[in-house]
Amino acid sequence: MTTAADLCSLTLRLDRLVEPSALPAPGEALVRFVDAKTQAPSAEQLAPDVLDAMELRRADRFARPRDRASYLVAHVALRLLLGELLDTSPRDLVMSRDACPECGGPSGRPVLLGGGAHFSLSHSRDVVFVACASTPVGVDVEAAPVPEVMARSKDFFHPDESAELAALPECRRAAAFARLWARKEACLKGTGAGLAHDGHRSYLGTGPAAEAVPPPWSLTDLPAPEGFAAALALRAPSVRWC
Repeated sequence: MTTAADLCSLTLRLDRLVEPSALPAPGEALVRFVDAKTQAPSAEQLAPDVLDAMELRRADRFARPRDRASYLVAHVALRLLLGELLDTSPRDLVMSRDACPECGGPSGRPVLLGGGAHFSLSHSRDVVFVACASTPVGVDVEAAPVPEVMARSKDFFHPDESAELAALPECRRAAAFARLWARKEACLKGTGAGLAHDGHRSYLGTGPAAEAVPPPWSLTDLPAPEGFAAALALRAPSVRWC
């Protein structure tokens, strides 16, 4: 039978990571990339003993097996990492949401009841990113979109960003769009706001280097598999890969 420790070992070995031993210091984040296609069988086996009832119900609502697998891997990996960092059983971690800083509704940043760590996760197709930190953090990964998706989403961007995307050659537009979308989502996950509230107001740029974000936040583009873009926002100046 596969155990939680086995999945950690598989993830760490396959993704060339090392076992984290403590919550990162202020100004740093632990960032983990997980291949959902490889880890899906172990996550499926572990899920009943690791995830809470709400997570299990949500997993069962996915119509496509690939989407279900990506969700399970992301949430199992997150709980295993938090459990290791906080020396707590992953199933005993209780998660809730802060109030949205824009509207006050219950759709803000996910949090651990009782505190102890900040976290964020993102999954797209078979690519999963998980981040943990001692300060608020947001991580996002996006696949390069098809033109129809780009056309529907342009109103969420700052006008200057939309102009930059429109000016790019068609062969470069999808990659730039994914890069910008990942940056936006990472920042908004970190603050707890949503795209509907803030995506069009802040300018981050579509270029190879992200534009500066207002302090005390930092924004970092993360290495990602071909065809994807990933970014991390952190209330601190640096990121430590582990």
